[in-house]
Amino acid sequence: MIYITEKAKQELSDLLEESVDWPGALLRLMDRGQGKLGLGIDIEKPGDVIVEYEGAKLLVIEPLLATSLNRITLDVDDAAGSAELVISEEVVTETAAEGAGDWVPVPSSSYHRN
Repeated sequence: MIYITEKAKQELSDLLEESVDWPGALLRLMDRGQGKLGLGIDIEKPGDVIVEYEGAKLLVIEPLLATSLNRITLDVDDAAGSAELVISEEVVTETAAEGAGDWVPVPSSSYHRN
């Protein structure tokens, strides 16, 4: 399970709006190999896990990758003065996530599959 904070969703939304002018294109969370994840630009494919933000599709994740992610968090680190997306392996329980208010678990009710 991956947790995406609202702050990260806003940053992803800004990135998509500023960087992508291809109709129907979304951001894709990808396995870069050797335990590394990355973002790319792609179209939605059958079976993808879809992450939405403010009613719009934002991020797609291949189903096998989505189910293999184990309690990681996608967040924003803005300590250096500029926003940077970061992935950490923090253990966040669903109860703690719900109480925090800005944690969005994926997969969960915040996504859908096509």
